[in-house]
Amino acid sequence: MGNIIAIVGRPNVGKSTLFNRLTESNRAIVKEISGVTRDRIYGRGEWNGIPFSVIDTGGYVHGSDDIFEGEIRKQVEIAIDEANVILFVVDTMTGIVDLDETVAAMLRKTKKKVLVIANKVDNTDRIGLSSEFWSFGLGEVFDLSAANGSGTGEILDEVVKYFEKEDPRGEEEAELPRIAVVGKPNVGKSSFINALTGEERNIVTDISGTTRDAINTRFKAFGFDFMLIDTAGIRKKAKVTEDIEFYSVLRSVRTIESADVCVFMIDATEGLQKQDLHIFYIIEKNHKGVVVLVNKWDLVEKDHKTSLEFEEQLRRDLAPFNDVPIVFTSTITKQRMHKALEKVMEVHENRIRKIPTSVLNDTLQAIIAATPPPSIKGKYIKIKYIQQLPTHAPAFAFFCNLPQYIPDSYKRFLENRLREKFNFEGVPVRIFFRRK
Repeated sequence: MGNIIAIVGRPNVGKSTLFNRLTESNRAIVKEISGVTRDRIYGRGEWNGIPFSVIDTGGYVHGSDDIFEGEIRKQVEIAIDEANVILFVVDTMTGIVDLDETVAAMLRKTKKKVLVIANKVDNTDRIGLSSEFWSFGLGEVFDLSAANGSGTGEILDEVVKYFEKEDPRGEEEAELPRIAVVGKPNVGKSSFINALTGEERNIVTDISGTTRDAINTRFKAFGFDFMLIDTAGIRKKAKVTEDIEFYSVLRSVRTIESADVCVFMIDATEGLQKQDLHIFYIIEKNHKGVVVLVNKWDLVEKDHKTSLEFEEQLRRDLAPFNDVPIVFTSTITKQRMHKALEKVMEVHENRIRKIPTSVLNDTLQAIIAATPPPSIKGKYIKIKYIQQLPTHAPAFAFFCNLPQYIPDSYKRFLENRLREKFNFEGVPVRIFFRRK
């Protein structure tokens, strides 16, 4: 289950600035030119302890002015279908224009919650300029200054009211580990599931993007029992020209968010590509377990060193999070399929592992005493206590006197020691330093 906010509206109304505000990042390029946003659709945010995803549909508006309306129409339709809440951004400085009316007409047909966001209310003189947007008939209008953040809290307070609170899955299914099969189009995801289940459960063709939706398959055999999810292939954004493929990207992102472990498939004949890394970073950002499957290994000419050299290069490319199991498979010959499943379940166990506080402190305090944090400006850092946090994925709090002076290198040192002592292979580990 994931909660998605879609930001829609015509070009140059401040969608990217709002995206940066909600995700607390500077990833989106902000410039006073229509259609600048092209290379980013996805970000993560949190409000009052509730995590969510943010999709900026402006990333798919491009070309000359005469095709803006058609492109925006496609993206708004997708956002309506996929998002939980839609933020319709308009510009108080220009007022209502024809393209705003076009988007509003589409939004009036949806049953999803729509919030009208009157942006660029940057000072008190502009308060009240948003009154004309009530004429859309979409409900309450929220004043916002995406540039300075004024009004953001009120918007998010309203947004989280409409997020999904209950797990829509049945009780039995909700207890099963959720394993997502992800990767670029045509790396063999559906073939992998068909090989496991022994049936043509999913359509398999050589055409990229055949799988348009997430497909759930319960796998119960050989001592395994989990939900297996095949996702639509995630294609390079520059090649996402069909609206249905954009939809597939959103479904893949949502599936990664709601999974416990991701089977991350790459093509052995191509190696790790830039788009593969993009998918891997989404998995890591969502703190999901991951098993890397190098598929189509039967097509690679090899000797006794090939797999070792391939694995070493792969770990270099995945750094710094490269403590992941790597399995070389072939869905055609079913090579190492069972081993892949064993690794998936091992990673799932690693992800839910809870370490007793006494064991954690006894183990790590000895390591910290032998290799203490470096002193900063004559100040010595003393880590007094360690505790695992009650989160779904491994996270640890180190209580110390001067948390602000802990360098990143020492954080990595502690993470590596945690991995050595307690086996968190395939799982991102988060470390926090708090004042004691």
